[in-house]
Amino acid sequence: MNKAMIKNGFIAAGLMNIGGVLLFSRAFTNEAINQADSVVMSNFGLLMIMVWGLAYISVYKVYEQARWLIAVFAIEKLVYIIVWAMWIANNDLNSLYSKDLFAGVFYTIYGPNDILFMLFFSWVFFRTKVNAN
Repeated sequence: MNKAMIKNGFIAAGLMNIGGVLLFSRAFTNEAINQADSVVMSNFGLLMIMVWGLAYISVYKVYEQARWLIAVFAIEKLVYIIVWAMWIANNDLNSLYSKDLFAGVFYTIYGPNDILFMLFFSWVFFRTKVNAN
């Protein structure tokens, strides 16, 4: 993966967080997302997901100098993956789809999306560590 692709990866991660929240929450009006997980996916929680997205975008030009922050990004994604896996194990996705299509799609894709970007951030962290020596 070349530097341009890595930079685009940070931008994509940020846009997924920001755009995904705005789209699937219908700009914070989709109560089905909030009701499905009132702690993590409250409107405040969704706003914080967007803030993480801004953080990802903020380092796209300087990621090589921010490798420990990139590790934090990977850990943050791991936390959301664990929360998502626990949610999937304890909830009925089909009933959420019946209630609201956007909420169903949101809960279907946010875990795999976070897995993808956790792997990306982890790879960038280890790659920049090697290059920094």
